[in-house]
Amino acid sequence: MYPRLLPVLLAFFVSIALSACTMLAPNSQANTIRFAVLGDAEPKPKPEFPNVEAAVQDVNRLARRQKVDFVLGVGDIAHKGTLLQYNNVTPVLQELSLPLYPIMGNEEHGSTVERFLEYANLWNNGKVEIKSPSYVLEHENVAIVMASPDFGRDFNDSGIAWMVTQIKALNPKPVLLVVHGAQVGIYPERADKGIKHSGFADVIAQPNLAAVISGDLHMDMDRVVHSKQINGVHYLHIPALERTKIPDSSRHNPMFRVFNVHSDSTVTVDTYQVGIPEPLPRHAYQFDLRR
Repeated sequence: MYPRLLPVLLAFFVSIALSACTMLAPNSQANTIRFAVLGDAEPKPKPEFPNVEAAVQDVNRLARRQKVDFVLGVGDIAHKGTLLQYNNVTPVLQELSLPLYPIMGNEEHGSTVERFLEYANLWNNGKVEIKSPSYVLEHENVAIVMASPDFGRDFNDSGIAWMVTQIKALNPKPVLLVVHGAQVGIYPERADKGIKHSGFADVIAQPNLAAVISGDLHMDMDRVVHSKQINGVHYLHIPALERTKIPDSSRHNPMFRVFNVHSDSTVTVDTYQVGIPEPLPRHAYQFDLRR
């Protein structure tokens, strides 16, 4: 009698185990925040955005394969902030299936903040509303401070004070700071370019600031040191989609990056080359949100 029950009991316990795995998977996925970050575009001489369009399609495909929550933009979408560039990129960015949270770059400051906000909301096409050039995205395990420059790629005293206030208010929650350009000297490939305001040192000194995410330099990921830790803060460069400038313009491989924030405070960063469905192992980076 009992031997006959063994297959039944075995099947019963296997089904319980499988059910447990099925229930655990969504929970582990829910505890991960995953977002893509798109770099500079501002194409010239022609106001065309083929690599932005290709990256948008890649992000959409990635979102169909796995959970991706939203997309960030580090500024410099529209060269000199012209209407022509804003208008040409709008239908491209409206193809994103996810909310887009952009900041301004020095190129957008070629026009007005009002124009940037108008188009940032057109890009989202109702998915989210961008009310201010600088804002905070707060999640359970991390906060993302989106800080548009006040002029060019730099900040005035009020912009510095806003960042310090936001980061302090979020403490002890870890913060990822998104700016258009990192402070001068962080990337020796163009050490003179970036944030020059001396008060930015107070921003970096905040104990819960884990990382600074920036673009601006149009660096070739294969020929620079794009991700690093300095004095406890991680710096991650987002490459430009339409043009490479550093170390030179001899070749251009459009790429974007995807951040995975895990419940155990680890962050893994994947880099995708446009048109290639899997991340590039040579550009993988990992860090801990806890300083």
